[in-house]
Amino acid sequence: MAETADRDAGRDRLAALVAPGARDLRRAGVLSVAAALIWLPQAAIVALAIAALLDPALPQLPPLVLAAGFAGLGLARAWLAALSEARASHAADRVLGLERQRLIEDEALRGPLDPNRPASAEVTALAAQKLEALRPFLTRYQPARMRVAILPPAILALSFWFSWAVGSVLLVAGPLIPVFMALVGLAAREASARQMEEIGSLNGLLMERLSALVDIRVLDAGARTLARFDRAADELRRQTMEVLRIAFLSSTVLELFAALGVAMVAVYVGFALLGEIGFGTWGAPLGVGAGIFLLLMAPDFFQPLRDLAAAWHDKSAAVAVAAELAAAEAAGRRNIAGQGAAAAPLAGPARIATRGVAFETAAGHRLLFPDLDLPPGSRVALTGPSGAGKSTLLALLAGLAAPASGRIEVAGQPLGADTADAWRTRIGWVSQTPHFLNRSLADNLALAGGNAARVEQALDLAQARAVVSALPRGRATRLGETGAGVSGGEARRLTIARAAAASPGVILADEPTADLDPETARLVTDGLMRLADGGAMLIVATHDPDLVARMDRQIALGDTA
Repeated sequence: MAETADRDAGRDRLAALVAPGARDLRRAGVLSVAAALIWLPQAAIVALAIAALLDPALPQLPPLVLAAGFAGLGLARAWLAALSEARASHAADRVLGLERQRLIEDEALRGPLDPNRPASAEVTALAAQKLEALRPFLTRYQPARMRVAILPPAILALSFWFSWAVGSVLLVAGPLIPVFMALVGLAAREASARQMEEIGSLNGLLMERLSALVDIRVLDAGARTLARFDRAADELRRQTMEVLRIAFLSSTVLELFAALGVAMVAVYVGFALLGEIGFGTWGAPLGVGAGIFLLLMAPDFFQPLRDLAAAWHDKSAAVAVAAELAAAEAAGRRNIAGQGAAAAPLAGPARIATRGVAFETAAGHRLLFPDLDLPPGSRVALTGPSGAGKSTLLALLAGLAAPASGRIEVAGQPLGADTADAWRTRIGWVSQTPHFLNRSLADNLALAGGNAARVEQALDLAQARAVVSALPRGRATRLGETGAGVSGGEARRLTIARAAAASPGVILADEPTADLDPETARLVTDGLMRLADGGAMLIVATHDPDLVARMDRQIALGDTA
């Protein structure tokens, strides 16, 4: 039942995903059908030409006329096929582009406290690799399905017109292909789903291990890590080979039936033309032209069915990806308040007040927070044991999560969807684990729009100028997402400089001195205090007693229900 529900959800999600490009895909299918139908008059021209050569008594058409007609039809067929492919490719680009944009926008709105938030590597695998697996389905399935609906019936009608025996052979052999295609497709869909799951798991494992390389070396866990990668790679290889095995098996079965059908037509036509078979027509014996025409049409009767069989595997992979998208959307989401868009700063003094705020954790615990009244310029330390909700409260105050109950007011207004973006414009965030964009350090420092003079002041305030000078390319250096090339303390000083460059009214710092030696912790603390000296409210979540001692107020957290 669960598998059926997942499959149905995948089909529904796939239909919604394809909808923006449905019109172009239909046009691509029509063009593809027109190109395929052109082969019928081409085959008639070839049959007439060969029949005229073998039987001089037949009407003779000028060879140049026949050649020109065949070439002209061939050019028209190639042109229509190229238009069909271009239209389908355009539709695929549009569908995948919109879906990637939607996926990235949705993930960008997920809050840091969302328990269902996937790893960045899994999102990357879904947006880059798995969604790209939809392209063969988008470009091939709709045209193949339309060709199957038009071309085989047309060829079957023409075959019955000339010979009921040939028509009967095609009528019996043709339906066997869709039957086996459906049977094999069931296994192909399940294998594709398992393969897609392994791709995401392997990407997530890779990113996790890359982020923990230092710990792996310190713990001498390199051999165990490599063994884990070997097992994951072997499992992905096994799943991939399972998909290929099913694909090759189905292709073999389909080619067998197609080859048998064409061979039976060829045997009948051959013996009929030799006069060994006197049945199978509607009266008159089978002529040379009609026989050759039937032989030329027989492979094209099966070709659309073979194309659809190949595209059926593409559909199985597409349904698997769509089912994963549907499952991700069906899971509960905890988004940030607002749209995460640029906004004008929220007017009013940087004041924060909370009343009865509580938060439900993923484990079902209810965190209760004390009521706060923090005027502009407050310096507050949030303390308490791990799990007491210090980081959670910072996220709530920034609008990065919504409370289960209670009310938060910022700058005299309720913090919600209408005010969160404007409020975050006034916030500077200093994280325990700094993150940087994959751009130059200069771009990162000016991320919030600070001008050059303000960036210079911010570097001095954070005592980070020496850090920049020591980098290989100075401000043109790219540190990578986690600040590779600088120490943890240097990275945090750079994030303080980045926050200071935006002239924030509120600084939220999450464990800014954790895991730092005393001297580095002092430098980071000094930078934060200089920010506060400029009039900004400073709220830090910390276990550091030295940092707590420099705050004006300490709020101990720890109540749960």
